[in-house]
Amino acid sequence: MSTTDVMQLSPDVLVTGGKTMTDINQDVAAPLERFPSGKWWAAFGVAILAFLIGATLAANMFMQGLGVLGLNQPNGWGVFIVNFVFWIGIGHAGTLISAILFLFRQKWRTAINRAAEAMTIFAVMTALIFPVIHTGRPWYAAIWLLPYPNQRQLWVNFRSPLLWDVFAVSTYFTISAVFWFVGLIPDLASIRDRAKNPIRKFIYTILSLGWRGSNKNWSHYEMAYLILAGLSTPLVLSVHTIVSFDFAVSLVPGWHTTIFPPYFVAGAIFSGFAMVVTLMVITRELFGLKNYITLNHLEKMNKIIMATGMMVGYAYACEFFIAWYSGSPFERFAFINRAFGPYWWAYWIMAGCNVFIPQVFWFKKARRSIPIMFVVSLFVNIGMWFERFVITVTSLHREFLPSMWRYYVPTWSDWGITLGSFGFFFIFFLLFCRILPAIAMAEVKGVLDLNSEAKEAGHGHH
Repeated sequence: MSTTDVMQLSPDVLVTGGKTMTDINQDVAAPLERFPSGKWWAAFGVAILAFLIGATLAANMFMQGLGVLGLNQPNGWGVFIVNFVFWIGIGHAGTLISAILFLFRQKWRTAINRAAEAMTIFAVMTALIFPVIHTGRPWYAAIWLLPYPNQRQLWVNFRSPLLWDVFAVSTYFTISAVFWFVGLIPDLASIRDRAKNPIRKFIYTILSLGWRGSNKNWSHYEMAYLILAGLSTPLVLSVHTIVSFDFAVSLVPGWHTTIFPPYFVAGAIFSGFAMVVTLMVITRELFGLKNYITLNHLEKMNKIIMATGMMVGYAYACEFFIAWYSGSPFERFAFINRAFGPYWWAYWIMAGCNVFIPQVFWFKKARRSIPIMFVVSLFVNIGMWFERFVITVTSLHREFLPSMWRYYVPTWSDWGITLGSFGFFFIFFLLFCRILPAIAMAEVKGVLDLNSEAKEAGHGHH
């Protein structure tokens, strides 16, 4: 067995291809220093086009009013709340990979944590579009979403979970952004030292905050990073718990369920990891980073996707059991209607994508196959979008009185603005990959010594 074989097989090998410290700097800085490839421009063009479609339809909605959406009585919550919950969920994996795996000293997070943190920030930014535009007149209404002292003595309702969202999401966004930026500082200094162009050098000099790599710098950096990781960890659990309260504290059958907080958190980690796999597969192809984002990294993420997918499946089963066990005819009707009523197709897309398809990851071959994991990750994201759709729409569309039964169909405006949100997200993600190091160089250098241990093990096998 050759050394390379041992390195490919060993789960401890986090950087393949026999890379040195200099190679890491060159490989990670390359996408920032050369002119973007045709593939990058094509992806960026598609993202901008998607965003423009969404922005145009949103502008039309502001002019025409909310009648252009599919909203009706009793379905007052449409695709916008679905998208809000979906994007907040996508934002969960980044902080989880960074903070929780850092606290548990998991070395394999090093190659994926930077891009995952960036994904968190852009996903939360995308999510925040929806509470602002859902009113249809954001220039009048959005100003009242924030709890600030004002002359008119008009205060928000502090007992409403929608306001708790404002506090939870803004705190999460702030801590995640600071955590991400602090982690970037040593790498920004490396890029600064390589920069030839004076303007570029000046920008990276300002961003790297005078980093010199001294002992004192490193000691302060590690302390700050540890504190921020500790602050971020409870936020991962609290943010989606509070988002679930939007539903769980209501009296609507199908919503007022105590299982919602852990179920939403598991679902958020599930969809977030699926999005990380989707983005990592694309990033390693586009920027030639296969030696850093290895199959070992992707396989570990696929295991987490499978585990959280099973938790979500367990929650689906629990909901049905409790609806039956509670003896409440309304609760029972809500769940039977969810699976076998007019929206059966949405329910079974959700169950198929989230519960059945990820089971393929029981097989090692599937966990380590790029095409399979890419397709599964896309299906999981589709399934998680439908999960939020099913929870929102099927619980509302049949009220207690049959005269209040209506079928909700999203219009082109709903779908177009949803598409625009994906465009918005990918514009930022693609720019991030071009302007900032997508891999945490300083952290990857820290795990290189594991490779030399694996090499020694390899020599022992000869």
